[in-house]
Amino acid sequence: MKALVKDSAGPGFALKDVAEPTIRENEVLIRVRRAGVCGTDVHIYEWDAWARGRCKPPFIVGHEFAGEVVQVGALVTDVREGDRVTAEGHIVDGRCLLCRTGNAHVCPYTKIIGVDRDGCFAEYIAMPSTNVWHLDDNISFDVGGIHDPMGNAFHTALSAEIPGATVLVTGCGPIGLFAIGICKAAGASRIIASDINETRLALASRMGAHDVVHPNEAERVVKRHTDGLGVDVVLEMSGVPSAIHQAFALVRVGGHVQMLGIPSKPIEIDFATEVIFKGITIYGVVGRRMYQTWHQMTRFLRSCNFDPTPVITHRFPLDEADEAIHAIKSGEAGKVIFEIA
Repeated sequence: MKALVKDSAGPGFALKDVAEPTIRENEVLIRVRRAGVCGTDVHIYEWDAWARGRCKPPFIVGHEFAGEVVQVGALVTDVREGDRVTAEGHIVDGRCLLCRTGNAHVCPYTKIIGVDRDGCFAEYIAMPSTNVWHLDDNISFDVGGIHDPMGNAFHTALSAEIPGATVLVTGCGPIGLFAIGICKAAGASRIIASDINETRLALASRMGAHDVVHPNEAERVVKRHTDGLGVDVVLEMSGVPSAIHQAFALVRVGGHVQMLGIPSKPIEIDFATEVIFKGITIYGVVGRRMYQTWHQMTRFLRSCNFDPTPVITHRFPLDEADEAIHAIKSGEAGKVIFEIA
């Protein structure tokens, strides 16, 4: 089969002919139809410090996908050939303290497809049947293929009290954009989106933000719409130090800051004034809750009040991986996907 491979410790991917995966008795084989391209893939493509410390080539890249089941293992009873599916890309041990107390999303033994083991930028992928998630018939493979990042947005937003809330979203990359749509569907009273990129601000408006602002305008707009109190919830999606400090400054006393964005290096925080004396709650977001978040996604998509498709702006075949990465790095893209079949 064709696959995008990180075949050496250096920049770039290679499109190669590799052996189709074989499945174990508890696994299924999926023909990949769509695959989302993520910032993590950019890190691996560029072979930056994070990738050098985490990844061990050679391996097939990619962790967001949807497709059709073409083979099932002998022990699999709830997935059938022909099923339209996506999958949770975090493969956990299922037996540790975290997994057995409902916190598998932070399992210390997690292996991520496309990072720690072969991924989905390929014509076929083998997955444990327990990780497979069925798609409703009316859900396109495009939307199915972005359940992973969409799930991050659901986890970030819905672990706070969104109905009726004033919400500030700092960082309008694809996950931030999904989060805006989720907050709108969940009944937020005001959604303020902040970014420095005009393309992303335009997409934020399409996804339902009431106000789209540059960071230097955020304080004025927040105060105007909250009587000077501050927003109830901040979804910090950028990882930019100045945005993190702004999140703490613009959340109201007793409010919630949901943190998904990852800073590239340690930052200094004045916990006394920024956190403790404000009595705020900070929630760190890792992946998707297994499988509460997945049920939330399915329900929101069924409700017809949440439409993620405006976020998808670019589509490429696998042999245009360089162009796909360039589109992400240009800042002029929302969500980028590979059309594989």
